[in-house]
Amino acid sequence: MKLLEHEAKTLLKKNHLPVPNGHTITLSSDLTEVPFPAVVKSQVPTGGRGKLGGVVIVETLDQLKQTRDTLFTLPIKEFLPQVLLVEEKLAIEKEYYLALLVDRTSSTIRLVAHRQGGIEVEDNNASDFFNEIITDNNLHELAEEVAIFLDCPVVKLSSFIQDLYDAFVRNDATLLEINPLIYTSKHSLVCGDCKMELDDAATFRHPDWDFESTPQNTNFVTLNAEGKVATIANGAGLAMSTVDAVVDRGMSPANFLDIGGGANTESVMTAFNQIVAFPNVQAIVINIFAGITRCDEVAKAIIEAKKRIPSLPPLFIRLAGTNFEEAVTLLAVENIPTLKTLDECLDAAQEALHE
Repeated sequence: MKLLEHEAKTLLKKNHLPVPNGHTITLSSDLTEVPFPAVVKSQVPTGGRGKLGGVVIVETLDQLKQTRDTLFTLPIKEFLPQVLLVEEKLAIEKEYYLALLVDRTSSTIRLVAHRQGGIEVEDNNASDFFNEIITDNNLHELAEEVAIFLDCPVVKLSSFIQDLYDAFVRNDATLLEINPLIYTSKHSLVCGDCKMELDDAATFRHPDWDFESTPQNTNFVTLNAEGKVATIANGAGLAMSTVDAVVDRGMSPANFLDIGGGANTESVMTAFNQIVAFPNVQAIVINIFAGITRCDEVAKAIIEAKKRIPSLPPLFIRLAGTNFEEAVTLLAVENIPTLKTLDECLDAAQEALHE
């Protein structure tokens, strides 16, 4: 699974690796305590954010507010962020590239480094990179070699690589990329950015894993990427019957989605982000019969989605079960209507479709 930058940096901090001071924000966060200048970063599970406008330096509170509003509506390779990361702006003396990755061909871990980190690192020739197999036995020797290669103080980089290797192994990572690894004007190393991927098969060893892309959050299947109606339901049976009902009305379902029995705002927001990636969806039918899943949690996710995704197609919502009345009240305050039956939702969705 691919972690968001702020998720990866949380793991780095737990493993004694230095990261910039910062925190995540949403549209409703208090911004008055943010120190300036600051760097605001869109939190999406893909690279290339810097080149696509997803990383912005701000100097004032007004700039921060404007940047926050812009980034929450700016898709990065079809992903919209659920949170943003705001960090201190570092005084940079040098930027390096440093990564650990699983080499599946040789079943080893490789240490890869380059003297020049940053957004252009991929443009360098492969022969310009330091690239060696790293093990418990050669770790200290290899760290010294990398320090000489990067022209970086051996003492600082050696302990850094030890901690990086420990973080990689302990967290069952398949990729841990620090780009850039920043050498500051105060002569300290800091993880400026981090891309981290974890082994899905190791989930059973980490009951504390709770990331945006953690497996089992939702059961999402694309049925027709050109479909005009998206569906959200809870429970496989209800999700299948909802899709069947869409087909019976002569409409084309884009997806099957079972949000599961413990759905929360984060998992439902993930579902909405997957749905808006479909180019032709003109209606979203939401059919929830709540047991373990609570209607008010679904309602909160719907409200958040409406705030964060201006291009969200019309919603046709049927809710029943646990905390139904609270959910209807929450939605009514935001002028989001609910319907009594799935048939009413489908009637309204049909009327909303256009050629």
